[in-house]
Amino acid sequence: MAFNAGNLEEVRKIFSAYLERKNLRKTSERYAILEEIYRHSGHFDVELLYGQMKSKKYRVSRATVYNTLDLLVDCELVSKHQFGRNQAQYEKSYGYKQHDHLICTDCNKVVEFCDPRMQNIHNTAGELLQFRVLHHSLILYAACARKNCENNPAMGTKIK
Repeated sequence: MAFNAGNLEEVRKIFSAYLERKNLRKTSERYAILEEIYRHSGHFDVELLYGQMKSKKYRVSRATVYNTLDLLVDCELVSKHQFGRNQAQYEKSYGYKQHDHLICTDCNKVVEFCDPRMQNIHNTAGELLQFRVLHHSLILYAACARKNCENNPAMGTKIK
């Protein structure tokens, strides 16, 4: 989904209300991090976000990036994923539909997909097991089938 100034204003309001509820300071650094995330498309890790902030001459520390990400995850404006690699991946979540992920075990490419049958699985599992399903996470791991994948074992040595 492309950058949307209306969404950015909404997420700023949600974040402000969250910070007020938690009696936390509303700093320019926190809002700059929020805006950078919502201008970014796709998944990112802390180092990528930190690098983007530094390249734009923002004066933020890694600790501020980590702490702000924790706050944004807590107020559900950002989702955190652990895709089997050591470093967590994040993505914006406000205004984005539920989706699942397929991760290539050769090149670590993350592909998002949405299958409407998941709603039937939610409903059926909830009814059968007497639960109210709140959300789900489905991650499929697969070997890369692209012939031109630089990390495909058939193409030579894997780089991790």
